[in-house]
Amino acid sequence: MPDFLWTRPDTSAVATLLLAHGAGAAMDSAFMNKLSAALAANGIAVARFEFAYMAGRRTGGSKRPPPRADKLIGEFQTALQALMSESDGPILIGGKSMGGRVAAMLAGGASLPGRVKGVCCFGYPFHPTGKAEADWRLEPLQGAKRRVLICQGDRDPFGSRAELDEISLPEHVAITYLEDGNHDFGPRGKSPATLDGNIAEAAKAVADFAGKVS
Repeated sequence: MPDFLWTRPDTSAVATLLLAHGAGAAMDSAFMNKLSAALAANGIAVARFEFAYMAGRRTGGSKRPPPRADKLIGEFQTALQALMSESDGPILIGGKSMGGRVAAMLAGGASLPGRVKGVCCFGYPFHPTGKAEADWRLEPLQGAKRRVLICQGDRDPFGSRAELDEISLPEHVAITYLEDGNHDFGPRGKSPATLDGNIAEAAKAVADFAGKVS
């Protein structure tokens, strides 16, 4: 049974987002804390969880790279089943970077519960960082049986806006671009955009998305 880290809105939630971390940072990283607070401010309850390899690091375990993304689908499924017994109403699944990719993979399964209404990816890793010539990780998005929202920084080295403008995505996949943002949504110092502003924009996009799919 996963230990959820909850961030709840002050009023009734529009939906609950089951949120997984990225490959290298834990569920309570600065980015995840900021994002969860912004989502709650927009009426989204957030239940964060950690994959076993990351949870193991907290007790002095190995800091080896994470397993392949497809090896983590079962853990995400287990967390989803636990969440369904702890919450009511519509559910979104998603994650930061790798976590979002695993959520999209889970959404391609045949046994996805009806309460799961959509997928939210924050900084989707379309390709290895800075390697647009490598194979793109489009299959999870193409195979998802729910609508997908991707919140992506304009300058994300795992898939920038300029690169994404050159490809076609399925109709059920929508992208919200965050001004001058990198993989963690942070803009450059000369940009009029701010990190907090981009995170707030992402949270608002998720709330709008939840209202459409719930």
